[in-house]
Parts: sequence; C-alpha cells; structure tokens
Amino acid sequence: MINDKNYYLSTFKLTEENLRSIAAKGLSLGGDYSDLFFENSFYTDLRLRDGEVTSGRFSVDYGAGIRVLVGDKTGYAYSENTSLAALTDAASEAAAIASGTGAIRPECQDASSLLRNARDRAATYTASGNNGNRLIRRFFNGSPNPSADRYPIEGDWRDLRTSDYLPFLRKLQSAISSKDSRIVKISAGISGQVSDIMMFNSFGELKYETRPMTEISVSVGYSQNGENERKSFSRSFRQGAEMLSDSLVSELADTAAMGIDQRFEARRPKGGAMPVVMGAGASGILLHEAMGHAFEADFIRKGESVFCGRMGKKVCPSEISIVDDGTIRGNRGSLNFDDEGVPGQKTYMVSSGVLESYLHDRISAKHFGVSPTGNGRRESFRFNPIPRMRSTYMENGTATKEGLIASVKNGIYVEDFSNGQVKIGEGDFTFYVKSGYLIENGRLTMPVKDINIIGNGPQALADIVAVGNDLRIDDSAWTCGKDQSVPVSCGIPTVLVKSLIVGGE
Repeated sequence: MINDKNYYLSTFKLTEENLRSIAAKGLSLGGDYSDLFFENSFYTDLRLRDGEVTSGRFSVDYGAGIRVLVGDKTGYAYSENTSLAALTDAASEAAAIASGTGAIRPECQDASSLLRNARDRAATYTASGNNGNRLIRRFFNGSPNPSADRYPIEGDWRDLRTSDYLPFLRKLQSAISSKDSRIVKISAGISGQVSDIMMFNSFGELKYETRPMTEISVSVGYSQNGENERKSFSRSFRQGAEMLSDSLVSELADTAAMGIDQRFEARRPKGGAMPVVMGAGASGILLHEAMGHAFEADFIRKGESVFCGRMGKKVCPSEISIVDDGTIRGNRGSLNFDDEGVPGQKTYMVSSGVLESYLHDRISAKHFGVSPTGNGRRESFRFNPIPRMRSTYMENGTATKEGLIASVKNGIYVEDFSNGQVKIGEGDFTFYVKSGYLIENGRLTMPVKDINIIGNGPQALADIVAVGNDLRIDDSAWTCGKDQSVPVSCGIPTVLVKSLIVGGE
C-alpha cells in the first residue's frame, strides 16, 4: 500500500525540512552520504492448539535509524523517539562513529550547503570502477507510484480485533481434523504485520510505503499403531487479512492430510554418492542457501565468496538461469523499494549459465561501479542495511519431472529440505531432508527420511544434468538469517544433479 506522502510525515511527526536538517547533521563531520529509515510496525498473532487458544499478542515497534558514510567507514545510530531533537542527536552520533572525531567542523553547519554539496558530488559520479570517488551513486528520484504497488492491502490488521480472525483458525482446525482419523493433534497460528516505512537521504530522495505480511503456520501430529509422526508447514504473503479465505482453508487441510501413509512407511536408506532429483518448490531453499548467499556482494567485496572473480564466466550449464526477484506481486520477498529506497527489481544472477550480476546494496554498487540491484535490506530500523536476497529461484528448463526420474537408475528424489548449513567461502553445504523417495530403475519406490544431502554449491551447479519445466515458487514462511532476519521466498523446477552425497545407513 502506498498512502499520500503527508500520511507518513504525520506518522513520524516530521516535516520535509526536518528530514533535510537531520540528513545534513549526518554530513556535518565530513560525511559523504547519510540516510534515514523510519518504521512504524504493528504486529499481531494468535495460536490455537486442539481448539483452544494458547497464545495471542499485539505490539508496536516504532523508531528511526540513521546511517552516515565517510569513505569506507559507516556510522549507524537509531532512536525510538522520532522528535527532531532525538534524531538530530542520533545523526550526530552516527556522524561521529563514521568520522572517528567528536568535533563538528565550523564550516559545515549550514544544512542547505551540506546537502547541495552532497548532491553535486553525486552528480559527478562515474561508473568507471576504481576511480577514487567515495560516493554512492544517486539512483532514483521519483515519487512512489500507488498504481505500481506490489502489495495493496484490503484487510488492514490494525483495523481488526482478535475475534475477527479467530473463526478462521477454528474453521481450519475443523477442516484438518476431518481429513483423517490418524490426525490427533493440531496447532495453528496466524501472524499479521503492517509496517509504515519512510526513507530519506542526503541526495533528497524521499520514499514511503506500507508493507503488509501475513503468515499461517500449522503443525499436525499423527498416530498409527503406537507410532507417532509430525508435519509442519506454512503459507505467507505480502497481504493483509484478506489472505484468510475459504480456499486457503481447503488448501491447508489438503496439505495436512497429504503423504500420511508415506510418513509411516518411510525408512532411512543406504547412503553414498548418487544422483539426486530435487523436487519443484521447497527444494529451492538449497539454491538460496548453497548458491544465493555466495552471490551477495558484501561477501564478494570482502573476498569471502567462492564466486569472487567469476563475473562474466560460465558457472553452470547453459540451460540454467538463476534469478533474485523483488517484483512478484504479493510475494513474501517482494519489495516496492528496498530498505535504501532503491526500486525493487528482477536481477539475473546467472543467465544461460554465465554469472551476470551480484546482489548489491548501494555500498557494494559504489565499490564495483555498478547500479544497485535493490537488495539493501534490514531487519528493522535498529539495523544497518546489507545485501540480502528477496525471492530466489531457477527459471524453467525443458525437461519433465517424469522424464528426469525415469532417467535415474539408482538415486534419491527429495521433496522438502530444512536445517541447512553452508560455508560461504568454500560453498560446502549440508541439508536435512524432511521427505523424499528412493529412485530405483526410473521409478519412485520406498519413502525415505532422516537423511542429509551433502555437497558443494558451485560443483552442484556444474553437475546439474537437466532442468524441469515445472517451476514453483514455494510460499512458505521462509526467513533468512544473516546477522539479521528478513522475509524471503525461494523456488525451483524439478532438477537432476548428477551426484551428491546422501547421508544414510
């Protein structure tokens, strides 16, 4: 949702002149650039277990963060008070941290002069690489466009009471329990969030929007002949309370009942190196963790990524294109603007097998002499923005799922991953497989569980034999941790990898 500019100025009790004054204070110790990030977030959640309410809350998080850059040094401070006086103090602290000095230069007191000088220096920026220019490229100078909004809100969580969405959870639990007599325990919860965001920087760029997020999480327990199993799943979109529909109830109930027989039949297979067919959708978390993080430009800038120095080089078969996308309407990872005010966009990291772009915030874009890709993200106003993924997926190939499985004599088909660990510098990864099947003579046979998939990201990319034509973006409530937590999504078509290590018997 994008409201009128004055709505956001009123929410944070400031004027545009106040914003210019605060940004200028950030430049007062010789800063090259300063920016302000304002947040007013409303959170609500409610959880039921076996028909009874077990928890519920609502909270508000409110404040602003101020960043100052002096050369390669960053100063950051935040305040939970958005008064002009509090934010001016925070800007002074950020400036002192970045500059390493405590004295304000007498010649740098005029706000108009400071901002004009910053804009003039930005206008001289060229993308020639290591040209000694310390400034961040000026990127976007328009007003937010409501007609291009990627997440309009029909049901604002701030307008609802707990009693308004309790019926949805009761209906969901009833629908799930009716699916199978082996379902003995059900826990379901709703989390809703609405965040008013406003950003301003020393180039005079003002951005604002309201970001919704809704998550439905479900955990189901099954019992059969004294044996117990559990399944957890979720759905999340940048939507408001309009997400709570009857069609979603039906979808979640079907998901809860799907694969119960296989869960009780599943066994731990024999391990070893073998072909692995990764199922469409949730298997994309392997793509996110084992490869996506290695494309984030702060790791590249520090020389910590296995993909350092490989720009423009072939990194995988020509059939493969890997995208990080902030433009999918209503998607959990989508953004109208990133947390530096850069427009959300679709970025090809790998195009036809060739490494085409890293994922940049404004700092890494300045370092490499390129445009930012809209990947500057932060957990909240208390955190500095850093390069982060949005919705990361592999585009369709030409193979079919059935054909890929049929081509494998002995291997594993995996449907769902969790609990991954990755070494960014080496690209080595380990993932726990929640569900899958043996492949024997081109057919899915015994369900499997309690196995790990072990490999190396770049090698796994190079070892992809074929890519399916069934791309699916998984709409679970994925959250990515990298010192900070941000919402993301992931996806992949069915993919055949020539060889990975399967940790089994």
